[in-house]
Amino acid sequence: MRFLIVRTDIRTAADNDIAAAWAGGGLLRDETTTPEPRRQIVHAEDRDAALLLARALSTVGSVRSGRQRVKVLPLDEPAPVHPEWWKITGT
Repeated sequence: MRFLIVRTDIRTAADNDIAAAWAGGGLLRDETTTPEPRRQIVHAEDRDAALLLARALSTVGSVRSGRQRVKVLPLDEPAPVHPEWWKITGT
């Protein structure tokens, strides 16, 4: 499975926006409609490589200080669950 490792800026939120999202049960940030600005993008071919790259990007000063974050995103769809598994678990 291929992975995308992204270093992004963290958007700040005002206290009243946080309180409104908390009270209304809504989302404060929706990455599908307004993703955070990307600073760096790296591809990896397997999970171990993706996590190694993410650890390396996490050493950047702005990530360590909390102004940016590192995300590891799978690019391929996960393998389907084998039909026999449902029979084994009974669910």
